[in-house]
Amino acid sequence: MATPAQWVAGARVRTLPAAVAPVFVGTGVAAGLDGFRLVPALLALVVALALQIAVNYANDYSDGIRGTDADRVGPMRLVGSGAATPRQVLTATVLAFAVAAVAGLVLAAMSSWWLLAVGAACIVAAWTYTGGPIPYGYRALGEIFVFVFFGLVAVVGTTFVQTQSVERLAFACAVPVGLLIVAILVANNLRDIPGDAAVGKRTLAVVLGDRATRVGYIALLVGAFIAIMGIGLVRPWALLGLVAAPLAVPPGRIVLGGGRGPELIAVLQGTGLLTLLTGVMLGIGTALSG
Repeated sequence: MATPAQWVAGARVRTLPAAVAPVFVGTGVAAGLDGFRLVPALLALVVALALQIAVNYANDYSDGIRGTDADRVGPMRLVGSGAATPRQVLTATVLAFAVAAVAGLVLAAMSSWWLLAVGAACIVAAWTYTGGPIPYGYRALGEIFVFVFFGLVAVVGTTFVQTQSVERLAFACAVPVGLLIVAILVANNLRDIPGDAAVGKRTLAVVLGDRATRVGYIALLVGAFIAIMGIGLVRPWALLGLVAAPLAVPPGRIVLGGGRGPELIAVLQGTGLLTLLTGVMLGIGTALSG
């Protein structure tokens, strides 16, 4: 029977900035457009956090029953380690999805029923990352889906439920956030290249190889801050997002220095912190730009 600490570890808390940052940025955009609404913003945060936890447990379950988590370096794997049964982790996954669905239903009632279709797509994407008969995370497509759902959908959707409109600024601000969240996934998959390759899990990192993945990670960080500078040309306060740039140095140095295994756990943590601070500062900047 898994302990509470093991369940928390299994939720992979280092990845939660991927849920918080886009909601903060989307809310900042809404505030900058004089459309901030506290309750929808909080509900959007609940949806994002619940979906992130659900996808983490879903990955634990799916990878565990496939046997691809038997020998890994990184966060606690509940099924792979034997700390929890597949049924228990599946139940936790369903409960997290249920929390996201209920909060999403309330948001839809407050804004637009079209959000039900968006929410359903998010749940399907979360489950089929490593679950189902054709998991796209095993086919080098994870980064694309992460950018779309954790970047574009999360930021634009958070702004929409507050302003009741689809804003171009939200799409622009979703780009740097999405790139940094993809960098979190790349850091995770870079660490797991040996194990994933051994069990036939073809992530983009496995397909590209170690060297190209490291270069790609740096390109994502640089691209994110270039995007912020672009936004700053029309919304100067958005340049506050650059305050977080120094946090990119430690993980970038480890990646370029050839860090492996446990060293890349620090990269995952550092990239999560970078994503969170960038999201907070970019959100504040877009709010002030109004």
